[in-house]
Amino acid sequence: MKKPKTPQIISSVYSVLLVLLVNHGRCDLGSIHVGHKLSLAVPSEYSDGFVGRAFLMDDGTPAEPNFRAALSAEANKGRYSCSLEVFLGEFRVWNSGHYSQFYTTDSCVLELSGDGDLLLMGPKDRVGWRTGTSGQGVERLQILKTGNLVLVDALNQIKWQSFNFPTDVILWGQRLDVSTRLTSFSRNSSLFYTFEIQHKKIALYLNSGKLKYSYWEFKPPKNQNVSFIELGSEGLVLFDDEHNRITQIPSLGSVKSPSLRLLALGNETGYLGLYFYSPKRKEFEASFQAINSTCDLPLACKPYGICTLSNACSCIQLTTKEKDMDSTRFCNGAQAEMLELNGVNTVLRDDAPKRVIVSKTACANLCLDDCKCVAALYSSDNRAENSRQCSLYGLVAGIKQVESGTGVSYMIKVPKGTRYDHGKGSVRKWVLIVVGIVDGLVVILILGGISYHLIQKRRKKLSGTNNNNT
Repeated sequence: MKKPKTPQIISSVYSVLLVLLVNHGRCDLGSIHVGHKLSLAVPSEYSDGFVGRAFLMDDGTPAEPNFRAALSAEANKGRYSCSLEVFLGEFRVWNSGHYSQFYTTDSCVLELSGDGDLLLMGPKDRVGWRTGTSGQGVERLQILKTGNLVLVDALNQIKWQSFNFPTDVILWGQRLDVSTRLTSFSRNSSLFYTFEIQHKKIALYLNSGKLKYSYWEFKPPKNQNVSFIELGSEGLVLFDDEHNRITQIPSLGSVKSPSLRLLALGNETGYLGLYFYSPKRKEFEASFQAINSTCDLPLACKPYGICTLSNACSCIQLTTKEKDMDSTRFCNGAQAEMLELNGVNTVLRDDAPKRVIVSKTACANLCLDDCKCVAALYSSDNRAENSRQCSLYGLVAGIKQVESGTGVSYMIKVPKGTRYDHGKGSVRKWVLIVVGIVDGLVVILILGGISYHLIQKRRKKLSGTNNNNT
């Protein structure tokens, strides 16, 4: 199983922080008090891959890995972003700019103001992020042994905490209520993943704008309601409204606290896993992953690519370009038709109520009549009444090859007159052709070997006869 991808620190990394004391503010190893301001210099010229990072405090535990808070400036799409971060060892578990980046020049400044508001600022005191805790009696910023970054008052009452603003990680002991979610963004795509807690299930989703399709889910037994989840010693635990434990996703083997440290949602793959720290290997390892097959990932291949039974990607060989199949083209009056791909399915699930359809043709027509539809999935089971269902998609992704006889037909919308180079509708046909060619070559090689053996044998026999005659 793959471990979570840890932050890659490339190019220059600052280890020295310029500390400015304001209004006699004071700082100790475990906390930052009101009136304290800290500044990190940002290069005047952009350098791709640059990360400037200064660690401000840790959780005070001698064991590794421990939690640390850092002020960071990082190169991001031609600019420098400024953020407050929490790390577990080298793995980033929280980031103030996860949903909205704050870009700055010259400097990245963290200040805990005299009235208790925690701020990230750029030049001329331009505010890019804040906790909004002014006037609440905040005394200091500190990081707890759980990894929770908190602002507390003189009585140690929490006024703000990072646990209330989850990003793409759940830490051991952290609780997430229903209707909250983790979100993971890909650097190279507009698509993103979410892990969502709902009343009837927890689920993974692939998102594209307003489109959302699930690709994994876990439901509690007996249709019980979920109120919140918590990462515990033995796995991810689901609770009901009465705080009763319903069920759990267990951590495999004998991995228990404090080894089980986090749940993470991968930003490039959409993996969801439970991870523990291995002191022997000095890295995080997975003790559970929601998806273990490559082809069950929503973006195992590029859009309009097919994940084959051998876990390789195959392209749909169309005579038109992928950009010409964008839904905006069809909404602008371009004529279209549905192309059926036999022997494939999609891992994406349309959570909207399924349309009960009499025929495959009717399902195809529904997609054709909806200019935003780019694909349709038609499923039927002749053994069950009202089992013919149609799902419409605004995204072509998560396509995988399946065994025959599944009763599923996957159709994509293409410009009218588009040809499919491998013949009508079949990845399987292409696979069979390849297999047939390979088998033919094997037969030729075997026959060639036999022929060569017989010729050599005959030559030796003739050579022996000539020698005897001599």
